[in-house]
Amino acid sequence: MKIEEFFAQHPQTAIAFSGGVDSSYLLYAAKKYGKEVQAYYVKSAFQPQFEMDDAMRLAADIDVPVKVLQADVLASEIVTDNPADRCYHCKRVIFGMILKAAAKDHFSVLLDGTNASDDANDRPGMRALKELQVLSPLRECGLTKDEVRRRSKEAGLFTWDKPAYACLATRIPTGEKITADKLKATEEAEDYLFSLGLTNFRVRRFADAARIQVPADQIGIIMNNREMILDRFKKDYKAVLLDLEVRK
Repeated sequence: MKIEEFFAQHPQTAIAFSGGVDSSYLLYAAKKYGKEVQAYYVKSAFQPQFEMDDAMRLAADIDVPVKVLQADVLASEIVTDNPADRCYHCKRVIFGMILKAAAKDHFSVLLDGTNASDDANDRPGMRALKELQVLSPLRECGLTKDEVRRRSKEAGLFTWDKPAYACLATRIPTGEKITADKLKATEEAEDYLFSLGLTNFRVRRFADAARIQVPADQIGIIMNNREMILDRFKKDYKAVLLDLEVRK
């Protein structure tokens, strides 16, 4: 099935919109090939502010309305306990909230940006989408991540080369309690590294330490700013580690 055919069959859709590469292209396609589309962005402690800023910018660029919903994910004990299937429980909370909002707005079809490259065996959150009957047109139409990026570039979407970005909760080891303070420390640490010009990196918790993961060609940026990074990170972490098994 082609994406045009999908939207011919589903002309009125609600979209779970994160501002990432996949959901941005999905929103663009829904606007181009569908008849009516409403985007929903869920703001929670797991999303950094720049993700919301990107989402609002993209939606404005293609003139699609966005409703921002506030989710208190930290109110769910099973989510904050951070089990191996945390993403499943979190998706149930977030997508359940979007479904209720969409139903009030008279949308019966909810879409998400899962693409054909995403491995269902490695994504417990996809089980929640199936249970909630959320459709994934990029996956259904066989559009891989590379194809989504190519089409996004052709469409002039600024998100076409945006690095993949998992939520802040993924920086905390499985089984370790998730708290607002830990999430805030992670977001501020990553914001600081962004300000130094780094891209496609992570700041992960390792006990009470920050473990910085960067691509090999960016290690020099870390070393050139070592003292400033230590000074900034030591406000929230007892130690700062550089992972030599670099990000690919």
